[in-house]
Amino acid sequence: MFNVDGELYAIDDTCTHQDASLADGWLEGCLIECPLHASCFDLRTGRPTGPPAKVPVRTHRVVVQDGHIHVVVVPVPAVT
Repeated sequence: MFNVDGELYAIDDTCTHQDASLADGWLEGCLIECPLHASCFDLRTGRPTGPPAKVPVRTHRVVVQDGHIHVVVVPVPAVT
């Protein structure tokens, strides 16, 4: 979860390029940069802003209710 100027954003923590933790990366505005190969993702959409990552990270809805923060995580459908 990230707080950018009072706006809360939740994304999966794993970079889609090579499985590095995005929590260990660098935040600049609404962009998070992966510490491994510098892939950047937009926190609002999950989309990479350029190579090497090509696949977006999943984003999750954040709800603040009665002073509590809730992250709504929708399960990924199982592949059969």
